[in-house]
Amino acid sequence: MITVEFLGPINKAPIEMEADTLADVSARLKEDTELTQWLEKCAVAINDSMVSDLSVLLKEGDRISILPPVCGG
Repeated sequence: MITVEFLGPINKAPIEMEADTLADVSARLKEDTELTQWLEKCAVAINDSMVSDLSVLLKEGDRISILPPVCGG
């Protein structure tokens, strides 16, 4: 089981799911129409390390963070 957390203005509660790869997580999240507007522009981290390869293998207890773009000032 892995946990997916949504940071910032995405405003969605964390979810737990079974997934072997980040591609599995992506496919599952794309089923949620509220998330589709965010997914293409967000960065992704696994256990606080940024990743971009959807073939990354996941292990029990991993934490996936969906990070929306932010503005600074």
